[in-house]
Amino acid sequence: RRSSAPSVSPQHPLPLRPERARAAMAALPTFSMDEVAKHNTKEDCWIVLYGKAYDLTKFGKVHPGGAALIFDNAGKDATKVFDPIHPKDIMEKLLKPSLTMGNVDPASIKDEHIAKAPEKHAAPKKKKAASAAVEEDVEFKKPPLAAMLNTFDFESVAREVMEPQAWGYYSSGGDDEITLRDNHMAFQRITMRPRILVNVRDIDMTTSFLGASASLPLYFTATALAKLAHKDGEVAIVRAAKKAGLTYMLPTLSSYTLDEMLAARSPGQELFAQLYVNPER
Repeated sequence: RRSSAPSVSPQHPLPLRPERARAAMAALPTFSMDEVAKHNTKEDCWIVLYGKAYDLTKFGKVHPGGAALIFDNAGKDATKVFDPIHPKDIMEKLLKPSLTMGNVDPASIKDEHIAKAPEKHAAPKKKKAASAAVEEDVEFKKPPLAAMLNTFDFESVAREVMEPQAWGYYSSGGDDEITLRDNHMAFQRITMRPRILVNVRDIDMTTSFLGASASLPLYFTATALAKLAHKDGEVAIVRAAKKAGLTYMLPTLSSYTLDEMLAARSPGQELFAQLYVNPER
């Protein structure tokens, strides 16, 4: 759907008003962190995020980022691991209300209860032959943006500078990756028809998608969890799309909340919205 303003659908109900949200929070039981820490197995997995305890026993098995990320942090406060990638409201979107077990007394949270964020890894050094018998480690340096001529150039740089888990998520496809290979092949079958002796000094590539104007016959499609590549994530893409005169499709599984992404718009900027309907909504 195209959107120049936030909208509400049955799949995305209006958020609770502040007073109702506070009432809902007050109705939940309060646990100490020691009580939460008892639920620390694959068969009984509670995780604390932003002061709330969630039962992720079932969800952990289908977590898009892998079950290990959930179960390795069972019984812990995983906010520091969760926050750099996900939006704060994603649990309310994905989980049944019954899986929100309760609030956690912040005074009971100790250092040993806090899950540690994975360490950042520097780009691996490349081997360069200094002589016939000696190899020299050379640190990878990103080339200038003007040197990027196609999407494969961007991919080769991303492979060097992104975290291995993030690169694996972005570069891979589902199951046997048949669709991923077919997409590559489909684009390779598209060729440009040459125009001989035609003046191309002044050309106009503007077009429109579903009534939204575009400077090029392209748009920014929805890609989940943009914070895996950069801390500004989808917010930066919203701004870049406006600067480029293109439309951006906001992803359902974003790193920022819908309100945060919409707040980054410029006046009059139009956006598309991706929607995966949660069967347990």
